Amino acid sequence: MKHIDAQTLTSLRENYLSDDKARVVRHALTRNDIGTISRSLEAEENNPDFFSINLKTMPVTNQLQSGRCWIFSSMNVLREKIGKKYQIKEFELSQNYIAFYDKLEKANWFMNCVIDEKNEPADSETNRFLLEMAVGDGGQWNMLVSLVKKYGICPKTAMPETYQSSHTNRMNLILNRRLRKFAADIRHMNEEETEQYRQKTLKEIYGLIASCFGMPPVKFDFVYYDDKDNYHCEHDVTPLSFYHDYLGEDLDDYVDLINGPTADKPYYHTYTVKYLGNVVDGNPVCMLNVPMDELKEAIIAQLKDGSPVWFGCDCAPDGDQTTGLWDDGANDYGFTFDMDLDMTKAEMLDFRQSAMNHAMVLTGVNLVDGKPTRWKIENSWGDKIANKGYFIASDSWFDAYVYTAAVEKKYISEKALKALDEKSIELKPWDPFGTLAD
Repeated sequence: MKHIDAQTLTSLRENYLSDDKARVVRHALTRNDIGTISRSLEAEENNPDFFSINLKTMPVTNQLQSGRCWIFSSMNVLREKIGKKYQIKEFELSQNYIAFYDKLEKANWFMNCVIDEKNEPADSETNRFLLEMAVGDGGQWNMLVSLVKKYGICPKTAMPETYQSSHTNRMNLILNRRLRKFAADIRHMNEEETEQYRQKTLKEIYGLIASCFGMPPVKFDFVYYDDKDNYHCEHDVTPLSFYHDYLGEDLDDYVDLINGPTADKPYYHTYTVKYLGNVVDGNPVCMLNVPMDELKEAIIAQLKDGSPVWFGCDCAPDGDQTTGLWDDGANDYGFTFDMDLDMTKAEMLDFRQSAMNHAMVLTGVNLVDGKPTRWKIENSWGDKIANKGYFIASDSWFDAYVYTAAVEKKYISEKALKALDEKSIELKPWDPFGTLAD
């Protein structure tokens, strides 16, 4: 290994001190944020808040101090369909109801995974991965489908938020400690003892979740005002009947499209990730990899038909909550520091620079000669930021940082659909497409 010697250190210092631009940058940064002095005004000018396709949607929601963006965004997609069907001006579906069963199912999923791996060393690659974050708040579209198919959905009035559901960190610490104890304890148990212990642990965990999130409803009244302010009340509705009868859509008609341009994931094949999931008896995770142009075409077709689109992205780079703009050209850090920061999307995935970490809803797009130039996004961070909680993304940012979208099958090409008949290729547990949106 090469060390930094005194001569090298002197050369680095003299070179930096002779750079007049570096001096200006150093002075500016004593009182300013890096983003402030690197911000490009042209990025805002090139992305005005106007869209040729602009769906009228309900006010944004707020996930507060929780990592449930994938639940909030999916519930925001589904509420628009129910709202349109029953002419409801404003309402929310219960994110807490879905989160309750997600936590319970994830705990059971984790216990099944560590049971499978209990004869492997505790410090094996897979066990280290499983134990690092036993159960978190995040998820993916396929996981949402499994929950809704098994447990249904309900209005937020039937199971509102609690402090713990909106501030999940403390509960997650307790939950994960209990699950890691389970992983340690079962190493000394036979199969029958392990199963009895799994049931005992599941009972304890149910109690923790119920105490923190409240009890999920078995039946509820669906009460709402329509757009003419007429009152409606449907009695004794179950969550599953609400899904089947009031939403009235089969979520199996949606496909989780991804754009992963890495060498190990050829397009027009489906992929799954080992140990990625939540509901043991639910849908397996299945992701169909397509070129970005095809992903966009499917999204635009769904938007043209008046339906918003759930999608997952890396929201960390180049975002401004004040202007509400995501644009990969908005912060010219490379120029500010004279650094080469350019990486391809494939390189960012392969070398852990980027992966999906947030889910939101696409509600509009601006088309010029049929090609997108910018996108309208409904976020779940409340209405006090950006454009009352709605954001704008440049098309180049979309290319770089959007990784997945849930699109109805009727908007997908025949070539892509044929891949759904194949057996999914299993990726390693730590593959970047196994990350969860939170």
